[in-house]
Amino acid sequence: MYAVTADFKNEELLADASETLASARTHDFAHLIPASQRRTLMGIAQPIMLGELAVNRVMDNLELPQ
Repeated sequence: MYAVTADFKNEELLADASETLASARTHDFAHLIPASQRRTLMGIAQPIMLGELAVNRVMDNLELPQ
């Protein structure tokens, strides 16, 4: 079961979001999908990759406590 509660730190939430988006990559098995459905799959893959890039950029921009 998954819950996002107020006690999670932003860094933890961003790291989890990044890992979740990375695990949703669809291009690894796109060649297994019939050509008629491949465009839809790749259309879903693009916003996933863009979301992953955005989350990773936020993580890079954070000033993490030492």
